Amino acid sequence: MPSRHPEEMGHGQVVKRYVTRTYGGLPRYLVLNGGRFLGPRWWHTTRFTRHLIADAAAITDEELEALLGDEWRSRLTAAWLIGVDRRERFRERIGDLLLASEVCYSGSAYCLALARFGTHADAEILTAYLDRYLPRTDLRYDQPAALGALLRLDAHLCTHHTDRFTEPDGPWDQWVKGVGRLGYPGHTPAETRHWTDLHCDFANGWTRA
Repeated sequence: MPSRHPEEMGHGQVVKRYVTRTYGGLPRYLVLNGGRFLGPRWWHTTRFTRHLIADAAAITDEELEALLGDEWRSRLTAAWLIGVDRRERFRERIGDLLLASEVCYSGSAYCLALARFGTHADAEILTAYLDRYLPRTDLRYDQPAALGALLRLDAHLCTHHTDRFTEPDGPWDQWVKGVGRLGYPGHTPAETRHWTDLHCDFANGWTRA
């Protein structure tokens, strides 16, 4: 899936409008990636969330496709907008991008969108991702975000997709040991679920407000 700037697709203003709009001197994509909006002392949270909800409702499918065809900043932002507005028609596209894992940072946003959709189909995508990437103990991609999202879906759907991944000395433990030898920090399943819950619950609060 080669990257194409939105200008090549007739959507030259979408990056400026949706991706690099600034809050407290920080572009939106950086706020989303770093979770600044979760901090109780960040003064711009109210304006940031209000604009994000409005943009998630206003952006067209064509503009979202343009962002998903661009580099990681645009893809991350598009996935957030899709997740906030729960545009399930993008499920297959999000799933393809997650499984391809072409660029950095955006994968966690894909996982968040799937968690927001909240269906068995989304659980299947996350399971396929973990089947593909947990055996790669030499890679730290978005395995924690995927496991956290799947744990949330298991709780919501009363399913047990994560059981075989999180059994003692199973695929998750082996992956954590592998990336630990490369100097990456490990995460417990509970920590991955906590990350997903924080972001999803925050988004739920926005959309209910």
